[in-house]
Amino acid sequence: MKSIDLHVRPIRHRTEAHVRAHIFLCMLAYYVEWHMRKALSPVLFQDDELDQARWTSDPVAQAEPSERARAKRRTKTTADGWPVLSLGTLLTELATRCKNTCRAGEGKTAIHFDQLTEPTPFQAHVFGLLGIKP
Repeated sequence: MKSIDLHVRPIRHRTEAHVRAHIFLCMLAYYVEWHMRKALSPVLFQDDELDQARWTSDPVAQAEPSERARAKRRTKTTADGWPVLSLGTLLTELATRCKNTCRAGEGKTAIHFDQLTEPTPFQAHVFGLLGIKP
């Protein structure tokens, strides 16, 4: 239920248990977002070579983006031709896939079934990055 901009405050709870639960859920949301950003870094505007560079770069020097990150920012596409988006825009793109519950017939002969919309090729690629079978 959190938005893209995860914030711990304001806390409108009064009991210790509720405040602890609120903080726990916020930290869990941060953790899920961190994992999603790592998995989706090829299609996000972020440097996906940053983890390797942290071990070899000077910790005091100003951080420089990698050539691949500069190319993604400049062309707004990946090397494979996929669009590069912000996390919010990417989640909006994924939200267009929906599950429809359909009903046919009436009374005792009524049947219910669920039908998923087909993912676009880009959505299928993103779900593959997340390890989700579309």
